[in-house]
Amino acid sequence: MSFSKSSPHRRCNNDLEAGGSNSNGASAADDDEGSSGPFDITRTKNASIERLRRWRQAALVLNASRRFRYTLDLKREEERKRRIGTIRAHVQAIRAAYLFTDAGKGAGKDSGNRENGTLELRPPPGGDFGIGQEQLTSMSREHNVSALELYGGVNGLSNLLKTNLEKGIEGDDTDLVKRRNAFGSNIYPRKKGRTFWMFLWEAWQDLTLIILMIAAVASLALGIKTEGIKEGWYDGGSIAFAVILVIVVTAVSDYRQSLQFQNLNEEKQNIHMEVIRGGRRIEISIYDVVVGDVVPLNIGDQVPTDGVIISAHSLAVDESSMTGESKICHKGSKDPFLMSGCKIADGSGTMMVTSVGTNTEWGLLMASISEDTGEETPLQVRLNGVATFIGMVGLSVAIVVLVVLLTRYFTGHTTNPDGSVKFLAGKTKVSDAVDDAIKIVTVAVTIVVVAVPEGLPLAVTLTLAYSMRKMMADKALVRRLSACETMGSATTICSDKTGTLTLNQMAVVEAYVGEKKIDHPENKSELSPMQYSLLIEGIAQNTNGGVYESEGGGNLEVSGSPTEKAILSWGVKLGMKFDAIRSESSVLNVFPFNSEKKRGGAAVRLPDGNVHIHWKGAAEIVLESCTQYIDATDKLVAMDEDKMKFFKEAIENMAATSLRCVAIAYRSCETERVPTNEEELDQWALPADDLVLLAIVGIKDPCRPGVKDAVRLCQNAGVKVRMVTGDNLQTAKAIALECGILGSDEDATEPNLIEGKTFRALPDMEREKIADRISVMGRSSPNDKLLLVQALRKGGHVVAVTGDGTNDAPALHEADIGLAMGIAGTEVAKESSDIIILDDNFSSVVKVVRWGRSVYANIQKFIQFQLTVNVAALIINVVSAISSGDVPLNAVQLLWVNLIMDTLGALALATEPPTDHLMHRKPVGRREPLITNIMWRNLLIQALYQVIVLLVLNFQGRTLLHLEGDTSEHANKVKNTLIFNSFVLCQVFNEFNARKPDEINVFKGITKNTLFIGIVGITVVLQVMIIEFLGKFTSTVKLNWSMWLISVIIAFVSWPLAAIGKLIPVPETPLLSIIKGSACCHRGRTSSCCHRGRTART
Repeated sequence: MSFSKSSPHRRCNNDLEAGGSNSNGASAADDDEGSSGPFDITRTKNASIERLRRWRQAALVLNASRRFRYTLDLKREEERKRRIGTIRAHVQAIRAAYLFTDAGKGAGKDSGNRENGTLELRPPPGGDFGIGQEQLTSMSREHNVSALELYGGVNGLSNLLKTNLEKGIEGDDTDLVKRRNAFGSNIYPRKKGRTFWMFLWEAWQDLTLIILMIAAVASLALGIKTEGIKEGWYDGGSIAFAVILVIVVTAVSDYRQSLQFQNLNEEKQNIHMEVIRGGRRIEISIYDVVVGDVVPLNIGDQVPTDGVIISAHSLAVDESSMTGESKICHKGSKDPFLMSGCKIADGSGTMMVTSVGTNTEWGLLMASISEDTGEETPLQVRLNGVATFIGMVGLSVAIVVLVVLLTRYFTGHTTNPDGSVKFLAGKTKVSDAVDDAIKIVTVAVTIVVVAVPEGLPLAVTLTLAYSMRKMMADKALVRRLSACETMGSATTICSDKTGTLTLNQMAVVEAYVGEKKIDHPENKSELSPMQYSLLIEGIAQNTNGGVYESEGGGNLEVSGSPTEKAILSWGVKLGMKFDAIRSESSVLNVFPFNSEKKRGGAAVRLPDGNVHIHWKGAAEIVLESCTQYIDATDKLVAMDEDKMKFFKEAIENMAATSLRCVAIAYRSCETERVPTNEEELDQWALPADDLVLLAIVGIKDPCRPGVKDAVRLCQNAGVKVRMVTGDNLQTAKAIALECGILGSDEDATEPNLIEGKTFRALPDMEREKIADRISVMGRSSPNDKLLLVQALRKGGHVVAVTGDGTNDAPALHEADIGLAMGIAGTEVAKESSDIIILDDNFSSVVKVVRWGRSVYANIQKFIQFQLTVNVAALIINVVSAISSGDVPLNAVQLLWVNLIMDTLGALALATEPPTDHLMHRKPVGRREPLITNIMWRNLLIQALYQVIVLLVLNFQGRTLLHLEGDTSEHANKVKNTLIFNSFVLCQVFNEFNARKPDEINVFKGITKNTLFIGIVGITVVLQVMIIEFLGKFTSTVKLNWSMWLISVIIAFVSWPLAAIGKLIPVPETPLLSIIKGSACCHRGRTSSCCHRGRTART
């Protein structure tokens, strides 16, 4: 078994801390289903259950419950899916039963309750509200329209719930407490996290530790029987104590890690949303929603609770999360009920909350299943492969040691310190023989404990837990563990423009109204009366935003998307009275802004009965539909070629100065063309031709400070940044030049700069060829973004993509790392993503890249450190056992070494913070060897040094240490104590070397990692205590100052040795590839085999 496959791309620089390098990232081959090795999974995202089960079965595991704790629980996942299916069936059954019963009884027997075959409206219950929770729950779950009508429809129900349909509930503390007492809170009971005792129990499940405890008990019993309780309990008791210490320290570490994941999971589920309270739109947690709240709904939102529709405009809901059917349901007065957990697929509207928490079907579903079923990462799987390989070697060594020691013992070749033979057939007591045999078995089992790196795969979760917690401070919330490490392999980032590269703080700075440019966009006097009235009407009515003015006056609050807020703020400056204009006319239908059409519209009926259709959207797209404009004398003038050219040039000029261009237009509509009934009105396609242009505005959205430096940092790190935006190509070009994505105007040529429709029209093969060269894509649709992601991934790139809209979900899902925006992003986008960027800032995306590389580098540091200990400990004990029949490191000492190596070592090295050095190299390939040539060089130098020095001490120690005058037994104990002390101190000093595998200065930045300093300090203090005060337990003796000095000098030499070793150059080709290629050619196989070996070196 090999550690990993070599990358198909040549490594330019084997820099370890940067995770190595790869000019092109991962191989395009993501089809792990067909790969030969069970541990060769480069992408766990969407991996099949069977594929995940395969690597588990191949792993050598001592403690399955601990090893697989942070992987996907396959049994629980299957149980979760089964329960979801059951509850979905329950939802469907209730609805079917209601429809069947309702159809059988006819309209005359309808009412709010089913009692004895007839329905009666229950009298209002006592309390603060005119309706009770039971009635609301029954009505909502059964989608009982008849009951709603008996309550007086939505208006009547709002009166019972004391809700103003326009201004919402009062929302003060007293009101909220009353509502929570009457109807409950929007929370559901969660399964409690594991207690510390559960982790303690799991730590006990290690097979080798169980064997050691059995051996300790047997040794304890034999010792007390032969030597009495005063002296006889030390051997068995010390082993038992060491095992218990290992278990407790392991449990404490795992428990702390679990708490970190628990906090992060709670943060992931805490959705923030808008409600209307007291006439204002305010943002609250989904857990704070109460019955009676008025909730605005837009495309991509999650329905937070059960509720009824107040108003709806082309509202379509995806109920698949509850029903299991991917059918989109259109909502209106005929089907006004909304189910919690569903997603808004299209349109907009408002709803009134009728049930929350476990009174909703979604709440019942969430309460009955455990969401946290775990997840494995590609690195975790690969490390299980490494651990299995090392474990096999260690197990083999342990068996050899066991056989050799038992054979030597029972054949009389093992002697006591005084030279007498330990076992003589027929003369040695059975109890003594059994006791000695137990000690031999204990040593062999302890070798297995040390050799099988059970904590190696768990080090991934440790460093991920640490990284995820720190990333929260850097404004990145990780939803999928694997994304954290995959980000370190990213070779390209496809970024949105608005809000990510720019501040998303928009303001109208230029405007063209009628036939001229308005010098001062806020100056109302430059507009004619007709221009002004139609423009203000269009701004106020064709919007999803709002303007709130407090009763006492004061500052206005503008809500909505950044673009909406900019245009509404402009309207306010022009003197727009938002509420007054909205109340004067009624909205008949709305065509919500669509990222495909890049425009949105609203049909409005005026007080005089006339109907106006208002449109707003991408300037050049709306302009194409305009046939007239209004001049300064309020006359409608036909749009001739010259005037069309004038407006197009105006758009280009504004776009060239990085302004976002939006056109506002309208048309009147004949009354007879307007549908009269609600169903037809809901399906009415708003006329979008023969428009009258009202205005073209230029909206300034400044670049974020520091974004140019962030882009440059990515480029230096081998990560290409691409801008994919729905904005005008000229606006995109201007922003790209400002951000540094394009170096100069010379770079702004096709295909570097390309329009979405041009890219979309290319054949598949052509798209794949030019995808790598694209830096900016303007006027792109979400589907264009998806096509670009697919083309880049086929070209071998590891792709990170940002998105905020509902239609971005496929691209976020398809990308190797989907990054949703926390502020502008919809819930659908967030749910499809792997990481949420909480501040929508591109600089935060770059920080995620640093953390991703840090995860990989930290794991490699830990592997180097652990393998050094493994190799040295195994060789020392094996050589000693075969040559002398005794081992210098006993069971208790090896368990202490294991604790340093496994738990404390992982804590110290897996929590190293990222450094700028990580961003000075190319991305690591996902199939790059985990153990690089630099690591092999470092660990072999250190292990060889430790083995030579300690074996020399083992065989020549009495002479070198001038112990000839001591008794044989005392001299042996001093020698073995010095070997143990030197070995432990070597690991402490080598921990510093592991921090910087490819840098001479291993102390650089050490003060930033207080945990590392603390663990090293604790290790040294405990080692001193063991040697000086716990000799009875560890079979050691106190050392004098000269012996301590020798130990420290032996350990200290590892520092200059490491520095000298780092000057030794290593080949770029992975060591295992060289060995395989050489062995293949040496055996005289086919020339193609030799060719493969040579190819690996190119």
